[in-house]
Amino acid sequence: MTETTMNLKSLIEKTPDADLLREMIGFAAERLMEMEVGALTGAGYGEKSAERLVQRNGYRDRDWNTRAGTVELRIPKLRKGSYFPFFLEPRRLAEKALTAVIQEAYIQGISTRSVDELARAMGMTAGISHSQVSRLCGEIDERVKAFLERPIEGDWPYLWIDATYVKVRQAGRIVSVAVIVAVGVNGDGRREVLGMAIGPSEAEPFWTDFLRQLTRRGLRGVKLVISDAHEGIKAAVTRVLATTWQRCRVHFMRNVLAHASRQGRRVVSAFIATAFAQNDAEAASRQWRLVADQIRPKVPKLAALMDEAEHDVLAYMTFPVQHRAKLHSTNPLERVNREIKRRTEVVGIFPNEKAITRLVGAILLEQNDEWAVQRARYMTLETIATMGVRQI
Repeated sequence: MTETTMNLKSLIEKTPDADLLREMIGFAAERLMEMEVGALTGAGYGEKSAERLVQRNGYRDRDWNTRAGTVELRIPKLRKGSYFPFFLEPRRLAEKALTAVIQEAYIQGISTRSVDELARAMGMTAGISHSQVSRLCGEIDERVKAFLERPIEGDWPYLWIDATYVKVRQAGRIVSVAVIVAVGVNGDGRREVLGMAIGPSEAEPFWTDFLRQLTRRGLRGVKLVISDAHEGIKAAVTRVLATTWQRCRVHFMRNVLAHASRQGRRVVSAFIATAFAQNDAEAASRQWRLVADQIRPKVPKLAALMDEAEHDVLAYMTFPVQHRAKLHSTNPLERVNREIKRRTEVVGIFPNEKAITRLVGAILLEQNDEWAVQRARYMTLETIATMGVRQI
């Protein structure tokens, strides 16, 4: 306590008045982070203790925007698990990104009724200057770029990928473009957003290039990729990752029920669900074929669809039973996609692809920060360990 008081006194004596408040905020933030990390690790910085729970692993730099100015923080990292300071505001960046997109739309002469109403409600006008927008966009773009291009370390046994569509202006026309997002679970059992990309469609070259970008950044150790049944995704996964592919069970059931009569959909759904209720892959496959044979005389197209999709829909059954509820579909990505849709629908039509990256990237960065502060892992260390995955 005495050492801390002396350091603070020295800081006050040496710092000019204009920077004093910002330096004091940074000093206090540093002490708060050290106290929190000390509680998580069971020992102070540099302290040798038999009660230590986890080792430190350096720092990551992050700017903290306060009313006194920008404070440069050095956030401690842990070898196992993660740490995120409680006093940071994870929801702030996306609101700035949304504001920046609306302002840029005004500058480029794009004015739809919904965007106009929102902008006026936020107190903005069409007369905002280019320099104001440039400063705001530059701050956000730098952080989003660093996040989306960061190195990917360790093994990532599970990878979910999915796409959503937004509208953008291109060469005077309004077109829909695909925004694809990848989320993974690492060897520590924690979720992270690994990347995003924008393209004209979900064609195989687009997916292939996206997965290759992830591998260049360090993605490895993938044992299962979960997605919908888009042929481009399946081909890209085989070509780039050479791993098992899981067809989203929810999307498959929608396709199946389209071949059943309205009256028979509930029965068909219940029949197929009996395969999912089995305890192991062999029993599930056996039940799957039994159901297909039972419905073949009345609905041959549906039975043929089941024959073709069996191995892809049941791929998750070969993985630990504790993980299966999170592996059989792209549902873990649905909440992220809903948030992207909610924010992007406010904009309506984006002025360019850079604006899409700015807003969606900020949303993904926020989501990643929220997952980082959650105490519970998405999958436990014990169940991950049974797969022989190297922990981060």
